Amino acid sequence: MSFEFDILLNPVIIAILVLFVCILGYLLVRVKSINENLLRLTAVLRGFKKGTIAYRFKELDDVFSKDPFIANYWVEFKNSLVFSDGMASGQDSAAKFKTPGADTSSIHCTVDAGYFFNEETLVNGKMNYKFISAVPTILTGLGPLFTFLHISLAFSKVNFATQEATIASVSSLMAAMKVAAMISVIAVGTSIIFMIVERLTYKNLCIAPLTEFQLELNKLFDNISSEKFLVELLKESKTQNIAINQAINQLPSKMKEAFESGFNASLVPYLDNLIFSVNKLQENILNKNKKESNIIDDLFNNDGE
Repeated sequence: MSFEFDILLNPVIIAILVLFVCILGYLLVRVKSINENLLRLTAVLRGFKKGTIAYRFKELDDVFSKDPFIANYWVEFKNSLVFSDGMASGQDSAAKFKTPGADTSSIHCTVDAGYFFNEETLVNGKMNYKFISAVPTILTGLGPLFTFLHISLAFSKVNFATQEATIASVSSLMAAMKVAAMISVIAVGTSIIFMIVERLTYKNLCIAPLTEFQLELNKLFDNISSEKFLVELLKESKTQNIAINQAINQLPSKMKEAFESGFNASLVPYLDNLIFSVNKLQENILNKNKKESNIIDDLFNNDGE
């Protein structure tokens, strides 16, 4: 038993175990951090509803834009969203949001949310996954490396000069072979343990909450493909062109009606009043002239008498 314990105290075995514990600790710390962030962001999304996201999008944008875990990907995702006129204004990428009107429709994303929020961005990119994936290979490779190195050193110490030296060399060689075998066992064993732990934690603590996050995000935004968006845009353009052409064709008649309506409403009453005034003036002049003529006639008639 003491010999077995002495084998475990071999510097090579200790180095492999220390490396295994350090990398495993790093993995667990990163997985825990990713899990906590995904659960926190999912809880934030659950506080919003699809029917009210148009009115509360500014609130969600403030939270995600300031979150270091997701801010970069959120900005890219936000640029793929399509807003109605009552929700956003401005030409720059950082749109200024206004209070939506009664005709505000739901927000559409032209690119699937999974393109921005996926394993590569929110999980693998947060833990140096390429290195984590290579750890089992590294641990397994250390086994044969140090095993053959240990065996080669043991063979270099073999001495067949005398019978006693030969017996001692063989005993030392057998002990070295046992240590070398244990090095390979420890290396392969730690590799298998790390692989099992990594797969279980990756699936249960990373992929599962990531799936929940993607599900909650897809509930809030309607997905519309770029092709469908262009088709809808083309339909809207054609509708507007037809409306403009109809307006242009009706413009002369509308202008004529407006001119006649304005003429009848304002100018005709004015002219009627003017004509009435002129007639009254003429009537007054005639009456005045008639009175003057009567006076003259009366004067002449009086002189004749």
